[in-house]
Amino acid sequence: MTIAFLATHLSKLKQGEMSIAIYHLSIKIISRGKGKSAVAAAAYRAGEIIKNEYDGITHDYTRKGGIVHTEILLPDNAPSEYIDRSLLWNAVEKIEKAKNSQLAREIEIALPIELTQEQNINLVREYVKSHFIEQGMCADICIHDTGTGNPHAHIMLTMRPLNEDRTWGDKQKKKYILDQHGEKIYDPIKRQYKCDKVQTTDWNERHRAEDWREAWGDAVNRHLENQNHPTRLDHRSYTRQGIEQLPTIHLGVAAHQMEKRGIRTERGDINREIEVTNQKLRQLKARISKLQNWLKEEAANTTPPTLADIISDILSRQANADKSPNYQALSNAKNASKILTFLQENQITDIAGLDAKLKDMIGKRFEIRDSLKTTEQRLKTLSEHIRQADNYREHQATYKEYKRLTGKKKEAFYKTHRREISLYKSAKAYLESTMKGKTTIPTKAWKDEYAMLIPEIKQLNHEYTMLKYETAEVERIRTTVYDIMRHESHISKSIQIQAKEL
Repeated sequence: MTIAFLATHLSKLKQGEMSIAIYHLSIKIISRGKGKSAVAAAAYRAGEIIKNEYDGITHDYTRKGGIVHTEILLPDNAPSEYIDRSLLWNAVEKIEKAKNSQLAREIEIALPIELTQEQNINLVREYVKSHFIEQGMCADICIHDTGTGNPHAHIMLTMRPLNEDRTWGDKQKKKYILDQHGEKIYDPIKRQYKCDKVQTTDWNERHRAEDWREAWGDAVNRHLENQNHPTRLDHRSYTRQGIEQLPTIHLGVAAHQMEKRGIRTERGDINREIEVTNQKLRQLKARISKLQNWLKEEAANTTPPTLADIISDILSRQANADKSPNYQALSNAKNASKILTFLQENQITDIAGLDAKLKDMIGKRFEIRDSLKTTEQRLKTLSEHIRQADNYREHQATYKEYKRLTGKKKEAFYKTHRREISLYKSAKAYLESTMKGKTTIPTKAWKDEYAMLIPEIKQLNHEYTMLKYETAEVERIRTTVYDIMRHESHISKSIQIQAKEL
């Protein structure tokens, strides 16, 4: 029964049960520093003629074909005239003063050929509204389809937030670095006060790209399901999905046009070789599938072994045979014992169960990480509340004395107590903003909450560290199990012979 179980999991490993739709989503920045123009990019993608008021150049792409749909989507606080493509991107060019300014973000996505043109337009519109417009970006959508089976959309997004009064906001703000007395620190070399630059949005954060990629995959799959199409799309690479298939390379515009005219290109030849290799992989999966069905019939009345049984059997046979140098570590008793103990303690009977266990652990890590971030931010906020409240109480008497004095006595008093007065005024302004009209400063409540959160964050840190270590261990176990199964598939002559005969 070892062979039957192995064949089942090899079949799943090679992903032969389900067809996967093509996924493509690329993100790039249109930057003036790289000689690019937001106006030129918008004109090209929309097939329009637009004059760039920044440099006076007119960009005419009215002869460009294959453009089936264009539209502008705006957030609520955007000026209504930005519905005009020329006005929108010229406004962007105008507000960006620097010679290396980042003007726009472009997201290019491949559209599923299973959907109609109208369905794809609705799909893109829904995706853009949910993930960009609601975040405060303006979006310029252009859908291209030349009828060659490659429908795709270009989504140009603004990178500067808009204020409530419909004016452009700041991409980043200065946060001055203060010394222990609450004073700004002057840098004599740069001739300015020291400060940090804080982004006003999180649009450039690394996790955003992964979020957008995953959200596009989810949106496509939801629309495919609604239209009763069986194909599904996955935003992960073949490696991350565990699919043994080679991805083709991007042809590019020039090579694509040459291939259409029947001219062979180097990139086209590479893709053809990849397709031949993938076809052989698919044939191998089909043969394994036939073998799997035969073995299922043979094992109909027998209880299949668990994954631990399979691994134990394989390692035992390897221990009694000549071992390949690449697999000597797999027969190590300590490693084998760790793998088998883990599988048995967690009642994992197959590879799907092992994958589910790892996915669950990673999910819990993300949950703890999010809780940590929230708690750490609250601690930071409380610490600042408490510090400002202490400054307010400590220097209140000094400030009252200062306000009571007049003339030269007041001036002399200020020179002596400038630090205390500044700290009090700063604390007073901070607390008024924080308390929003309340007259009593809840210092005790803040300190009690702070004291309560300290052990909580220690516990979260401990849980996160332990789970991170455990997850790494499970990932190593999973990799080892997959390696064992792959290795066994190569050395199992009985499987190869029976698959060939079928």
